[in-house]
Amino acid sequence: MAKAPKLSPSVTRHLGHYVYLYVRPDTEEVFYVGKGKGNRALAHIEGKGNTPHDEVIRELHDLGLKPRVELLIHGLKTEAEAFAVEMAAIDLIGLERLSNRVYGHNKSRLGRMSIDQVRALYDRKPVKITEPVVIIRVARRFHYGIDPVALYDATRSAWVVGERREGAEYALAVYENIVREVYRITHWLPSGSTFRADRPTRGPAEERWEFVGVVAEEKVRKKYLNRSVAKHIPKHSQNPILYVNC
Repeated sequence: MAKAPKLSPSVTRHLGHYVYLYVRPDTEEVFYVGKGKGNRALAHIEGKGNTPHDEVIRELHDLGLKPRVELLIHGLKTEAEAFAVEMAAIDLIGLERLSNRVYGHNKSRLGRMSIDQVRALYDRKPVKITEPVVIIRVARRFHYGIDPVALYDATRSAWVVGERREGAEYALAVYENIVREVYRITHWLPSGSTFRADRPTRGPAEERWEFVGVVAEEKVRKKYLNRSVAKHIPKHSQNPILYVNC
C-alpha cells in the first residue's frame, strides 16, 4: 500500500502555522476546515479514521476521486492566529455545510455575530424585569447564529420545574447572562409531549416539562432582547431555571 503523501522539509519550513481546506473535486465544495503545521494538512487524506470527514473521504474514494487539499492561509506565527482564522472560515461557510464536528476555538466569544450582539456582549446593559418571567439559561446548546427554531427548542425543553412555572408569562432565553430571545408561554406540558425539530414526539416524561409558545410581542421583546439579567442570577448559581415576579 502506498504511503500517505508528505511535504518536504524545505516546504514545511516556510509554512509556519496554517489553515487548510478539504475540497470535493466533484462539486468544488469545501467539506472540512482544519488548522495545523508541518504535514498536518495531509494527515487524514487517506480517510482511515472514524470522523465525519473521514467518511466523506472514503465516499470520494469509492467514486474514484480524491479530496483536494488547499491552504487557505499560511505563514502564521502562532497557533492562536490559526485558531482565529479557522473559526472565521467555519463561521463563513457554516458548520451545517461541513464535516467539522464543532465550531472553531473560542467561537462563543469571538465568532461571527451581529453588531447588536457585540454591543450586548460588551455593554451588558441591565434590564429591569417587570413581567412575570422564567429565566432559562441555554448554555449547552447556544451559539451565535443559532437557527431560531433550534433556539426555541433549546429554551422550551426539557426542564425540572415546579408549580411556579404556571405563574410565568414569558420565558427569557439567556446565554452568558444576556437575553437572546423572548417567548410568550402558552402552556406547559410534560416533556416529550410535543414535536421538536431535532426529535419526534416520544410520549410524556412526567419528571421534566416543556412549554409551547410564540416569540413575544415586539414591545416586550425589544425591552429585553440583548440586555443583561446578571443582577437576577445569584453568583456561582448553576441552576438553569430562575423565576422573577412569579
